[in-house]
Amino acid sequence: MASALRPTLLRQTALSAAPRRAATSALLSRTTSLQSPIAQGAMRVAAFHASSPRSLLPPGPQVIKGTVNDAAPVPDPSPTHGSYHWTFERVVAAGLVPLTVAPFASGSLNPALDAILCALLLVHSHVGMQSVIIDYVPSRKYKGANKAFMWALNAATILAGIGLYEFETNDVGVTEAVKRVWKA
Repeated sequence: MASALRPTLLRQTALSAAPRRAATSALLSRTTSLQSPIAQGAMRVAAFHASSPRSLLPPGPQVIKGTVNDAAPVPDPSPTHGSYHWTFERVVAAGLVPLTVAPFASGSLNPALDAILCALLLVHSHVGMQSVIIDYVPSRKYKGANKAFMWALNAATILAGIGLYEFETNDVGVTEAVKRVWKA
């Protein structure tokens, strides 16, 4: 059935496109003498595009090391590769839960507890942002950008650590500030 209808559909499509094609060719024939062949081809292609393509980020470097048929390098196996890092992240995250609740539940302000809370928050934030940089700015693709982001993260962590130290020693501290904001 489909093969019987196909010639009819093709004929109808060709007949409906003929007036449009004639109008387009008439327009092109008028401007042919003024435009180069490249511009004429671009005019035909531009009719199908609504806007020019824009890229938010430039594409990564297109480099093939070796030949296409070379095998991908396999790292040496290690049973602990990544496990210490993962365990450390989970211990820090689990340690933040009681440290966040303890000063408010006990009602006492302990500077040592406040300092440990600030240090763990700082480490937790640093490790989390480091994971984001590793995932989204890979060093194998963006060597310079990865290094710059890591240095910026280290600088921001040191600056935040100095700020938290100053806030703890010269002001009311993090837990007291949270209590005051909560009651305000």
